[in-house]
Amino acid sequence: MNLLRLARIVHVALKYGLEEFFLGHPRLRPLRWIAAVLLFWRPVRAPRAVRLRRALEDLGPIFVKFGQMLSTRRDLVPLDLADELARLQDRVPPFDSATAVAVIEAALGKPLAVAYADFDRIPVASASVAQVHFARLPDGRPVAVKVMRPGIGRIIAHDVGLLHVLARLVEKGLADGPRLRPREVVAEFEKHLADELDLMREAANCSQLRRNFRDSPLLAVPEVIWDYCAREVMTMDRMEGIPVSQIDRLRESGVDIPKLAATGVEIFFTQVFRDGFFHADMHPGNILVRPGSEQYIALDFGIMGTLTEVDKQYLARNFLAFFRRDYKGVAQAHLESGWVPADTRIDELEAAVRAVCEPVFDRPLKDISFGRVLLQLFQASRRFNVEIQPQLVLLQKTLLNIEGLGRQLDPELDLWKTAKPFLERWMNQQIGWRALLKNLQDEAPKWAQLLPQLPRLAHHALKENRLAQFETGLALMLRQQQTRNRWLAVIAGLLATLALLTVYFNLR
Repeated sequence: MNLLRLARIVHVALKYGLEEFFLGHPRLRPLRWIAAVLLFWRPVRAPRAVRLRRALEDLGPIFVKFGQMLSTRRDLVPLDLADELARLQDRVPPFDSATAVAVIEAALGKPLAVAYADFDRIPVASASVAQVHFARLPDGRPVAVKVMRPGIGRIIAHDVGLLHVLARLVEKGLADGPRLRPREVVAEFEKHLADELDLMREAANCSQLRRNFRDSPLLAVPEVIWDYCAREVMTMDRMEGIPVSQIDRLRESGVDIPKLAATGVEIFFTQVFRDGFFHADMHPGNILVRPGSEQYIALDFGIMGTLTEVDKQYLARNFLAFFRRDYKGVAQAHLESGWVPADTRIDELEAAVRAVCEPVFDRPLKDISFGRVLLQLFQASRRFNVEIQPQLVLLQKTLLNIEGLGRQLDPELDLWKTAKPFLERWMNQQIGWRALLKNLQDEAPKWAQLLPQLPRLAHHALKENRLAQFETGLALMLRQQQTRNRWLAVIAGLLATLALLTVYFNLR
């Protein structure tokens, strides 16, 4: 089976002329003319990026998802490939409804008629890992039921194994192979797939995001019905809305489109900087809009990004330095974070950052692409061996999605003008006296618990210290006594020897 699948991959690669990715290696260049002779019958006219996208689409859903993930690694993949791979759509035919019912009944441990009062056997959405059906609970509550494709874990494990083989070939066959770190990319993809194969994890992500935006006018998140969830099944509130890409319908329903675009930016920065927990797959297929309002509805929570306080402080330092045109500060932040080698010359990194950022300040803000600036920074970071952080790659991908969506809604959207007040407000809360007061407030409960214990803890520490000093002193005295005893033994031995010699000579 592996050999047949591998043969299929090779056939598709040759069909779309993907051998050019390998024949660029110096050791393989002599094979170019052989390939040209053997494959003379094959017309190859489209650009390489288009041919790669079509090949992945022919190979099936797992390779499509891999291409989507690869499009986010713009620090590793050339921009022409990344831009084209971003167009991949995860659309596959639905699986049989009888199979879906069997999966639900096995996962929930009860007949479908007992679990749901009504179940629509025609799915409303279908992707490579799962599909969604509408249903109603016994109390009449409308819900959406997400069902895992049967056997998808085995299929994924099989195809990911082949991807590992192809990654090794790319690493050895491409001139730029080692720098692209293909095996690391496949390992990262495998980790994301493992997360998507557990719908309980997705349900937990959904629940957390809903809690973060409870009663928010910006974003609505469905409630998870935990009694109807398992690893293979996830049940949540049915959300009614207009797909965000259907702009004419949004206008007809009375939605303020420019305000909707600005709201999307605010949602993103709120997730990132307030919560450190953000939806990392916010493409148009996962977003609805409540009719007659500017409130977004989020769907599909398989891929979420998280940021630590250290990550957020790093971003704050970089944003602050960037707004002040302090390019040395940006370079210093990278060095102190350990993301560039310790021997990196700050002046050279500063010059590279300046070359990317300085032209931005000479253009109107509405003509600036925040996402494009980030991409150029990633490209510039290659020559300095910047260690790319996976959580920031997800952040960059999400920012590009948000910017693309915002400009689709409102071509005049000024991402910086919309985001800058929020960022300045957040940085004022994180840096300076406001941050100090907030930290004091956060630590106050711990101090209230600790202060009454301080006398006892101090007494205990002094007691322990005295005991340690006594034990140390006693050990020192013993060592000194042992040393004296050894010297006394030596002296006694010498005296005994002298006495014996004296007796011996007197007897003579």
